[in-house]
Amino acid sequence: MLKNTTTTRPKCPACGGKKMITDESTGELCCGKCGFVVTDKIADTGAEWRSFANDESNRARTGAGTSLTIHDMGLSTIIGKANKDSTGKPLSSSVKSSIERLRTWDSRSQAHSSADRNLRQALNEMDKLKDKLALTNAVIEKAAYIYRKAMERKLVRGRSIQGLVAACIYASCRNTETPRTLDDIAKGINIRRKEVARGYRLIFRELDLKMPVVDPVKGVSRIASIAELSEKSKRKAIIILNQAKKIGLVAGKDPMGIAAAALYLACISTGETKSQKDISIASGVTEVTIRNRCAGLRKMLND
Repeated sequence: MLKNTTTTRPKCPACGGKKMITDESTGELCCGKCGFVVTDKIADTGAEWRSFANDESNRARTGAGTSLTIHDMGLSTIIGKANKDSTGKPLSSSVKSSIERLRTWDSRSQAHSSADRNLRQALNEMDKLKDKLALTNAVIEKAAYIYRKAMERKLVRGRSIQGLVAACIYASCRNTETPRTLDDIAKGINIRRKEVARGYRLIFRELDLKMPVVDPVKGVSRIASIAELSEKSKRKAIIILNQAKKIGLVAGKDPMGIAAAALYLACISTGETKSQKDISIASGVTEVTIRNRCAGLRKMLND
């Protein structure tokens, strides 16, 4: 591709012409009048757009960023899936079969120890739970960090991978203040709630985790959407909970239980017809708990 440029050279040494043309493909500077090549070693100072993935549309000069959710943190070398050589020509059938075997062994060699295989399986389980529970990347990243710390302390040995993965995700949800209950996580990974709770107590004690106090206001939207409550009731419940927080009524109480009770009282206040059973099913707490929490909140509102 030829490109007209204004250069510092005043004229052509052969004919004296002043029109110089730069050929970027060959790196030559020539005269536009007589065609004399002045120099053939021009350095290109522009960006070097080259793709090593046989994809001309991809101008990325780097790979993906490192992540704790990948067993090798994204730093491994991967043999590409394209069956083409460096010039873009398709591989012969014999070479193609050899490359397939190389890909297989390359994949196997990346997890040669039992710890690596354990970590790979655990991170795959986390990736599945991410979609099932609609979790963010930050939550899974934190859960992967907690699981790696548990492996360093040798807490994984002799324990179920699924149980410890569920415990790490629950701990991550608590740490990032994502409203997910033990029942949600146990149902998502298909194990007993008791096993998730046992694993959480273990990593909480051994890793000395610091968990923020759960805000019951964060559970209001979730319960209201499942129970199909109006926005008016939801806002009234948030006002009730904020009043309860000021006087310290929510301290030591189950956040989902007190959020469900506030929603039930808000429904009564706004005239919306919802039974305790409906809110109990939506929140995952018993009707007895809702009644007990309602008693304390009613006393606060009457005062």
